[in-house]
Amino acid sequence: MSLEIQINNDIKQAMLNKEKDVLESLRAIKSAILLLKTGKDAVNGEVSESAEIAMLQKLVKQRKEAADIYVQQNRKDLADVEIFQAGIIERYLPKQMSREEIEQAVKTIIAEVGATTPKDMGKVMGQASKRFAGQADNRVVSEIVKTLLNQ
Repeated sequence: MSLEIQINNDIKQAMLNKEKDVLESLRAIKSAILLLKTGKDAVNGEVSESAEIAMLQKLVKQRKEAADIYVQQNRKDLADVEIFQAGIIERYLPKQMSREEIEQAVKTIIAEVGATTPKDMGKVMGQASKRFAGQADNRVVSEIVKTLLNQ
């Protein structure tokens, strides 16, 4: 089932259940999908799954950054809303890899690429970005790659 159909079905269910907060999050996703479908990444009004995942990750990141700002400004009420919405959006992302899983996979990539110094980080990150698409935060992957290449 495509993401758009799934979101539309979940919007209907949230309306029936009168879940206002969930509905707000789902409508944000639907809006982003519509923008994506009319953007440059769309082919005949369709978007690739990787573009959808990237869009969802961007939405989650925006919510988390906004929550951090609200926490810094002592607005816990607004931060809670952003964190809740991020949680709803994360439901539609693929299962995230644990730090240990990422570390093992990065070690494999380093061996495959033949990377030995921090100068090889670009090669490793290129492979890692493709392999972990939607399953790992690139910031975490970057930290692990730096650590492993600096040993």
